[in-house]
Amino acid sequence: MNINGKKIRPLQLLCLVAYYGFAQYLPVSNTYLGKFLFSKAIRYFLCKHIFKYCGTNVNIEHRACFGSGYALEIGDNSGLGIRCQVPSNTIIGSDVMMGPNCKIFGANHRTDRTDIPMNQQGMTEWKQTVIEDDVWIGQDVMFLPGHTVRKGTVIGARSVVAKDFPEYSVIGGNPAKLIRSRK
Repeated sequence: MNINGKKIRPLQLLCLVAYYGFAQYLPVSNTYLGKFLFSKAIRYFLCKHIFKYCGTNVNIEHRACFGSGYALEIGDNSGLGIRCQVPSNTIIGSDVMMGPNCKIFGANHRTDRTDIPMNQQGMTEWKQTVIEDDVWIGQDVMFLPGHTVRKGTVIGARSVVAKDFPEYSVIGGNPAKLIRSRK
């Protein structure tokens, strides 16, 4: 079977249906009920068969949305936060912590023409976001399309990441600015 020009294995499709059909609605992983129902283990099992690469000890949280997920890569000891939205072509390294409600955009509306309304101009090209190893992403962080978050970066809550920063940066704000270096 093909979806958007990509060959999909039947097991991938079955796991995707199971994830969006029921597993995403299981309780948050670190609650008593979530541990009792094995929420983390069930979501991990399904995503291991959906994603292009899924490392060990990965935590996909309650209501995480990743599109088809077929091109998504996520490293060891990383996670997708509660109610996060991630395009399916995102690359996430190892040891990445993501707070709730984070959003990574893959494309944006075109605005370059003034002779027609913006809602009729279509979308920009899809761009890939890369989050390197050992990154801490606070709650409600928003990523504009096509940026790289370097190794060891800390991103403050409610920041809007609109450009790239050096390794081991502490960034925050709207738009995000360098607060200090961790080195």
